[in-house]
Amino acid sequence: MKSYIVGRMKIQSQEWMQEYFSKVPSLIEEHGGHFLVRGGNPGLLEGEEALPDATFILEFPSRTHANNFWESEAFQPLIKLRQSGSSLEAMVVDGVGE
Repeated sequence: MKSYIVGRMKIQSQEWMQEYFSKVPSLIEEHGGHFLVRGGNPGLLEGEEALPDATFILEFPSRTHANNFWESEAFQPLIKLRQSGSSLEAMVVDGVGE
């Protein structure tokens, strides 16, 4: 069953972004994943929660693939880099049937 990593990001600075986004897409692909949404221009449809600056949705063949990407040795320094200029709420969710 496919799984998805869904993230909501608040960006405080952009210094980290060039290096981060030059490396992350290939790591996602190495783990069988790809972007469905990147940036996404969020727009509020319902509720009162503040919108993030950016949203992303990554699709992976399975939860194992998604977790292996997130926990990979290569991704860990990039997490720290991203955290130097942003805050992120991220979750992994399973897709519907298959």
